[in-house]
Amino acid sequence: MSTISATMVKELRDQTGAGMMDCKAALNETGGDMEAAVDWLRTKGLAKAAKKAGRVAAEGLIGLAGEGKSASLVELNSETDFVARNEQFQSMVSDIAKLALDAGGDVEQLGSSIYLGGDASVSDHITEMVGTIGENMNLRRTALLEVGSGVVASYMHNAIAPGLGKIGVLVALESEGDANALSAFGKQLAMHIAATSPLALTEDELDPAVIQRERSILMEQARESGKPEEIIEKMIEGRIRKYYEEVVLMKQTFVIDGETVIEKAVKAAEADVGAPIKLTGFKRFALGEGLDKKEEDFAAEVAAAASGT
Repeated sequence: MSTISATMVKELRDQTGAGMMDCKAALNETGGDMEAAVDWLRTKGLAKAAKKAGRVAAEGLIGLAGEGKSASLVELNSETDFVARNEQFQSMVSDIAKLALDAGGDVEQLGSSIYLGGDASVSDHITEMVGTIGENMNLRRTALLEVGSGVVASYMHNAIAPGLGKIGVLVALESEGDANALSAFGKQLAMHIAATSPLALTEDELDPAVIQRERSILMEQARESGKPEEIIEKMIEGRIRKYYEEVVLMKQTFVIDGETVIEKAVKAAEADVGAPIKLTGFKRFALGEGLDKKEEDFAAEVAAAASGT
């Protein structure tokens, strides 16, 4: 029996898109014959992942894991919302979210982590699931928040199962106060962030390019009024302040009461918590944001199905 090298396994994996362990098994079964190994994988239905890898994956689930002083988010995309209701897919997203607690917010590190209960990496396991479920999937991103003292609160919007849904939010609150009261307030903040989608925690953290783009747009709009430049400058400054109130978390109006600015709400919550509170960060993942969803051509799809392509 011929020796199966790592190079052979990699070559077969590149050709077929099948998982590493499946490629190794195929080569063992066929005595190292590459062509026969490809046929073996196709017979088992494990080589179809490569064909599906070009399809747009903009559906799927956001996964959330952790509580207390650390929590993680992941986004795992699929082609259709139907797959998000698949129990195997849901279980995989939950498992990957748990592994993300040790990946430091690095999606490449998470992809190379060993999947729970096996020898394959997370990336390899996803590839294997592509073959099993029959849709392209993609581990798009991950995030991690941690605190030294205090809590990382979380909220999942449109949850279809614990820790699984369409919009996931983490909020990091540093405090030596009552953890239960802090968690309750943190969840309210997380719900607020899910609703308002702020771009940054503070003005200083807002991308300068975003501010400049907004300023340019406002400037052009103001000049159409025909007012003098000095008046326009004052108009722009007022509108930029208004823009901050819309996109900077600490400047937003708290949706829970519709009146209090977030920075004042944090200060007010200190009475319940019994200690100072510092909001140190947040993460918000909305499923598919920024992805172009493929417009399906139904006639072309039927024709492709009829031709077996």
